Amino acid sequence: MSDAFLSQTITMTADGDEIEAYAALVQDSAPRGGVVVIHHLPGYDDETKEIVRRFGSMGYNAVMPNLYWRDAPGASPDDAAAAGRAKGGVPDERLIADVAGAADFLRALPNANGKVGVIGYCSGGRQSVLSACSLELDAAVDNYGAFVVGTPPDGFPLKVKPLYDILGDLSCPLLGLFGADDQYPSQEHVAELEGLLAEHGKEFEFHNYEGAGHAFFAVNRPAFRPEAAKDGWEKINAFFGKHLGA
Repeated sequence: MSDAFLSQTITMTADGDEIEAYAALVQDSAPRGGVVVIHHLPGYDDETKEIVRRFGSMGYNAVMPNLYWRDAPGASPDDAAAAGRAKGGVPDERLIADVAGAADFLRALPNANGKVGVIGYCSGGRQSVLSACSLELDAAVDNYGAFVVGTPPDGFPLKVKPLYDILGDLSCPLLGLFGADDQYPSQEHVAELEGLLAEHGKEFEFHNYEGAGHAFFAVNRPAFRPEAAKDGWEKINAFFGKHLGA
């Protein structure tokens, strides 16, 4: 696969709205899969844009919608994230619409092979599972997404609920990467999710990393764990290669 790609801010359509997004688009005509990147709670920031570019270098077309665009168009990532949190986070219905718009964008590219995966980090991990249970996708990755199962604690600032009632609708294989020292999701939550997916007969692959907690992929945070992140990226590369390849 070619690693020549163009990365830039674009405008995409989601549920009839024009929203900002960041894309890395491979510059040759060979058919390839697409990846929708769902940013973490801190927002549409430089570090997550680097993840989009990484998928471009891996040979995928990738796009990341700015989930806070409607809340604070043009604001800095910190201010936009604060505006989103003040409203209880991104509503599930709007998130699904944004991922659907991003998937449509990727499928319409002239070098698309028609396959689209989704990946999310932190709050985006839950939203990746939500998307895969609500839309027809080809692969999904949940990186330490809290409250796919389990109940948010009292006073939790985001209006989120677990996804028990839709897990049976999961439309594609799921890769889950979790830190063994994480609290949300805890290892108990991971085991519960694993059991429910098995009951529903879904295809999934989970990995737990000892010595890692939440946000172990975040290179700009103290939680970063290089060995876990390196292995996680190898798992992601193999998983998307299997399910999004031509």
